[in-house]
Amino acid sequence: MPSFDIVSEVDRHEVNNAVDQANREVGARFDFKGSDAKIEYVENSLKLEAQSEFQIDQMRDILEKKLAKRGIDLAALKADKVEESGTRARQKIEVRQGIDQDTGRKIVKFIKDSKLKVQASIQGDQLRVTGKKRDDLQEAIALLRTSEVGLPLQYQNFRD
Repeated sequence: MPSFDIVSEVDRHEVNNAVDQANREVGARFDFKGSDAKIEYVENSLKLEAQSEFQIDQMRDILEKKLAKRGIDLAALKADKVEESGTRARQKIEVRQGIDQDTGRKIVKFIKDSKLKVQASIQGDQLRVTGKKRDDLQEAIALLRTSEVGLPLQYQNFRD
């Protein structure tokens, strides 16, 4: 029976490269001279640290440009509020990996409501869609590409 998997993954190596490039640009810019501003990537989260909220916004803009250039979908990022304490400002940005249970249920419901002849099931942090015909699966992929899920989706393991 034909099937494919729906996943939401971010290439960690590309994120790391984008962070390195952004740090180099921040270090070379005149408006950041002597500010000790930096971006760290640790365990699926980015930590931005600078002297002011304005500098954090500038750093986030630089980082987003570098991530987009490297093919990372910005929908995978979830930014917290900027925390200011004393002379430092910090922001944590989560890099979301996998499809959480609520989003998975929403996608399964969306597929079922479309009346396509396919079945979707949640398997951990991914979904498996099966159907009798390859054309039905391709219609499901086309339908999901038009939907607004809030996560970047990739379609893998398409099997006949």
